[in-house]
Amino acid sequence: MNSSAIIFRPIGVIHSEHEVPEKTPIQPVFAENCRGLAEIFPAFVSGLKDLEGFSHLYLIYHLHQAPPGKLIVKPFLQDVERGIFATRAPPRPNAIGLSIVELILRQGNMLHVRGVDILDGTPILDIKPYSATFDHVKATRSGWMDEVNGETASQLGKRGYKS
Repeated sequence: MNSSAIIFRPIGVIHSEHEVPEKTPIQPVFAENCRGLAEIFPAFVSGLKDLEGFSHLYLIYHLHQAPPGKLIVKPFLQDVERGIFATRAPPRPNAIGLSIVELILRQGNMLHVRGVDILDGTPILDIKPYSATFDHVKATRSGWMDEVNGETASQLGKRGYKS
């Protein structure tokens, strides 16, 4: 394995109402009414061509306020230690986040999005269109998350956010 550094440069930044990590919804499903803007830097605007045809986008971003990486964590839904790769917790070896958001409108270099569970000022690394044809998968099991009831997940996932 080559252990040389991999360097990414941001293509934009997220603007959202979420300024405090502990008060930010955990996943887009718990932030369905949270709106935000994905501001794309001028050098990358031509890459937005044809994006308006998609209802949803994957935003890939740098978890710039995440704690240092850990391999064992306690996820927000349980008080049980789990391997980091079996969770969506932020203290990852590589601080990369992924959210599926709804694209409401594109205005030049600004993408108006909904379902934003991302901190204000978060650097965007990439954008990919969500495709129901290629990306829709019917999951048959969700590991330890199957042990958590939906009401508990919703209550914990919103972290006090009132949508």
